[in-house]
Amino acid sequence: MSRFPHFLFLFLDGVGIGEQDSGVNPFFSSTLENIRNTFGGIPSKKRSFIENGSAFVLPCDALLGVEGLPQSGTGQVSLFTGVNAARLIGMHFGPYPHSQTRALLEEKNIFKILKNLGADVHFANAFPGQFFEYVESGQRRLSATTLSCIMSGVPVCTADSLRNGDGISADITAERWHTDLGYPDIKPMKAFDTGKVLRQIAGRHDFTLFEFFLTDKAGHAQDKTMAEKVLAMFDEFLGGIVDSGLENLTILISSDHGNIEDLSIKTHTLNPSFTSVAGEQAEFFHGKLKSICDVTPAIVELFKKQFAREGVFN
Repeated sequence: MSRFPHFLFLFLDGVGIGEQDSGVNPFFSSTLENIRNTFGGIPSKKRSFIENGSAFVLPCDALLGVEGLPQSGTGQVSLFTGVNAARLIGMHFGPYPHSQTRALLEEKNIFKILKNLGADVHFANAFPGQFFEYVESGQRRLSATTLSCIMSGVPVCTADSLRNGDGISADITAERWHTDLGYPDIKPMKAFDTGKVLRQIAGRHDFTLFEFFLTDKAGHAQDKTMAEKVLAMFDEFLGGIVDSGLENLTILISSDHGNIEDLSIKTHTLNPSFTSVAGEQAEFFHGKLKSICDVTPAIVELFKKQFAREGVFN
């Protein structure tokens, strides 16, 4: 059980701040009432900072001073370590972490840093048996989040975790578990209900991270209907998380690069990362987030401050 306000990091793959154009930007052709109510609106290039009490949305640079389109491999390593991985290897690289950044990820990933401080950390994504077979076969094409867990000794949630309410499906609703993954006993859930489950999970840990990838998938597909459906599902999910209020909880949402906010192109974008903070410790992050490299250091700084106050350091 956490000794101070719980922290929930929602990582959205491929979400930037784009033009206020409902023709290409599904953020502006969708209702998204929970995002609007929580953060005060939907950001655009012309209005990239929005504040709603202590909650706010702001742009975070994903280019990192390196030419080319941002990619998931370097973007996620930068986001989860605070080190400019693109500059380290001299290019943007993805979708998986570059071999030259693996040592960096192992040494400085957010799970390991917070765990070493004494925090109870949790990765909420649940994986089917096929994933663990893939890992045991020696395959190394893994996302930065799962690699970070494996490298840091953080347990990866299983089907039993999903059944027991200790993990949630990467697609939020768990639709594929029942139909495609061979788990007929795992029934689909409404996104709102999954959000409530994640809120309960976050209440049992100091730090919880959940990764959602369908935003990036919808952007690459240039499918507006799919993109609107994905964003609506995430918005309903967020509604379940905040339904009981934000007392004793801080939520930070961030991304590795833009994509879904501009369906006129199939690739990632040059837009800044959609980043937002709400909840009990939101004000702590004001002025601290300029690029995706600032996210992990700011979270670590908050935990150090809280641990120092409570005298919890290992």
